[in-house]
Amino acid sequence: MNCETRKPLLEVCAGDLESVEAAAAGGAGRVELCSALADGGVTPSIGFLRRALMVPGLKVHVLIRPRGGDFLYTPAEVDAMTDDIVAAREAGAHGVVIGALTADGDIDMEACRRMAEAAAGMNITFHRAFDLCRDPFEALEQIISLGCNRILTSGQAPSALEGTELLRSLNERAAGRLTILAGGGVSPENAAEILRRSGTHEIHASARHTISSPMRYRKPGIAMGAPGTDEYARKVTSPQIVAEIVKAINTTEQ
Repeated sequence: MNCETRKPLLEVCAGDLESVEAAAAGGAGRVELCSALADGGVTPSIGFLRRALMVPGLKVHVLIRPRGGDFLYTPAEVDAMTDDIVAAREAGAHGVVIGALTADGDIDMEACRRMAEAAAGMNITFHRAFDLCRDPFEALEQIISLGCNRILTSGQAPSALEGTELLRSLNERAAGRLTILAGGGVSPENAAEILRRSGTHEIHASARHTISSPMRYRKPGIAMGAPGTDEYARKVTSPQIVAEIVKAINTTEQ
């Protein structure tokens, strides 16, 4: 089937169970589970994954990333990521989200092949390490050769809206061999335009808003994270924002 004729799908980046439930309530089709979103996301716990899989109506993919920072990994880190893929499979995840680069900005084919082999039979997304690679079109062909099902990318731009020209070119080059998943700065106001300009049918958003803690007792002057962090406020996915994005993309004429 030509990817341009498929029904639009929203994937939500979910950093906690509340966000997974919000994604389902708002009508998303899939979630990418991760922790430490402030660091760009790292692999979530198995307990989180198991509980997310209990939420009906969603495909659940798991980010495989051992730390924040760059995507140049040591052999030991690659070992850890393959172990995480095995654990995600055993827990029942529908897919995994992987990626690794060489020091020269190319796809680390050896590391990615190991991860893809560990994920054989699962759905595989190559994550936004793609946005930091040297040659996006060479990388596209390499990722296709690995057997990945999609690439999550902003089109190597600060946001998917700004990257729609490359997103469209990638989508055309892929020619249905994999899906381009547009992500980065997605909102209800721009989601439909991103799909129209890029020609793809999948979009990725966190759809978050800030909520206040229900804690009545609050200890002042202490932060668990960076100095000045507000421990009594956090960002979670909003079912309303999810629903607004879903509504917007479902009125898109591709």
